[in-house]
Amino acid sequence: MSEKRHPFDVLTQLATLRRYARSLVRNPDDAEDLVHDALVKAYERHGTFRSGGNLRNWLLSIVHNTHIDRLRRRRSTELRHQAAADLAETTQHADPDQPIRLRQLRDAFFALPDEQRDALHLVAIEGLSYQEAADALSIPVGTLMSRISRARARLRAFEEGDRTGSGPNLKLIEGGRDEKP
Repeated sequence: MSEKRHPFDVLTQLATLRRYARSLVRNPDDAEDLVHDALVKAYERHGTFRSGGNLRNWLLSIVHNTHIDRLRRRRSTELRHQAAADLAETTQHADPDQPIRLRQLRDAFFALPDEQRDALHLVAIEGLSYQEAADALSIPVGTLMSRISRARARLRAFEEGDRTGSGPNLKLIEGGRDEKP
């Protein structure tokens, strides 16, 4: 009784696959990983192998495609990491006092009288035109412009540290103590 060879006998192709993988990645350990990943893909897709087809060529193409996929994935990961590093680098060069100043400005904005804060918010933050903001608040455009002008003047006074204005003053805090202007 003659022994019939199984048409999907990958064990006989391992030496060829390992040699090819080593030539692709130039590292024995990475080559073993590549062959492993390729064989997993081959077993997952063994139904697509045509019986009577050339198993060695089919497996070598899977090794090759797996290698290309790994290169693309590595390149994509490196690009994402580089983009994150570039972003982190620009973030590190930002003014370290900026979060403090933004918090102080936010507090000063919320300390404005309601009608001034509402008018300034609609125009400066929401981007409405003066006419649109005036319509939204049901006030004349001139009244809106006056409220915005007073709100901006008040915020400038906060920014300049004007002690005569009511409410908190914006101040730069360095080294754990208040700096007097």
